[in-house]
Amino acid sequence: MKRTILLLFFTTCMFTLQAQYSPQFKLAWAEEFNYEGLPDTAVWGYETGYIRNHELQCYTNNAENARVENGCLLIEAIKEKVDTFLYTSASINTLGKKEFFHGRIEVCAKIPTGKGAWPAIWMMGTDRPTVGWPECGEIDIMENVGYDPKRFHATVHTPGSRKDPDAVIRSNSILLPDAYTNFHVFAVEWHEDRLDFFVDEKLTLSYRKDETLPQYWRFDKPHYLLLNLAIGGAWGGAHGIDDSIFPLKYYVDWVRYYN
Repeated sequence: MKRTILLLFFTTCMFTLQAQYSPQFKLAWAEEFNYEGLPDTAVWGYETGYIRNHELQCYTNNAENARVENGCLLIEAIKEKVDTFLYTSASINTLGKKEFFHGRIEVCAKIPTGKGAWPAIWMMGTDRPTVGWPECGEIDIMENVGYDPKRFHATVHTPGSRKDPDAVIRSNSILLPDAYTNFHVFAVEWHEDRLDFFVDEKLTLSYRKDETLPQYWRFDKPHYLLLNLAIGGAWGGAHGIDDSIFPLKYYVDWVRYYN
């Protein structure tokens, strides 16, 4: 059962979402985090160590950095030295366990903030281990960097955008003044010919397939979901890191997939 303090939010939110859904979308799977302890290993795996983007955290599979409690997934970044790293955090994902193709993927989350924080909700093609990035395609449902705390981004990455990033409109952002005190729903509706991104049912970006620009579309195949909290890095650390923000807590109340 969800926490009492959030019942009004979820009742209102669910009414809006159910009213907005197109009839073709039916709930196919949900992770409600209605248990305690480590994330369900049937659904979630971990990235560990150093992974990407010149980030400064060590990703772990420890309960201190990723656990389920009080009806939410909690990803926690901690200032602590591990080997050559000064911070630990978590990045959990569904690679090899759960994949998504077309339909609607939505995540209800409360985002942490502070200079140096870089939380994200995103997807990559399940063929990433063999074809690499950006050939696998990347769908960024939500990204936020702590030095610009009210701005939330939706972005698409493909081989075309890597080679010529400004050739097509592939990113947009929205301002949310209360994302650190309230939960919001971040979603993508994945159609055969487009990706539509939403924040609380507000359309923020529509990315369309163009047959004349095949290098900008890598979304005719399944993707897996990632939830992570990075520290520093090429984007998140562009204005440094404020060590007073730690420990930093990122809450995810649920993940739902409609097809």
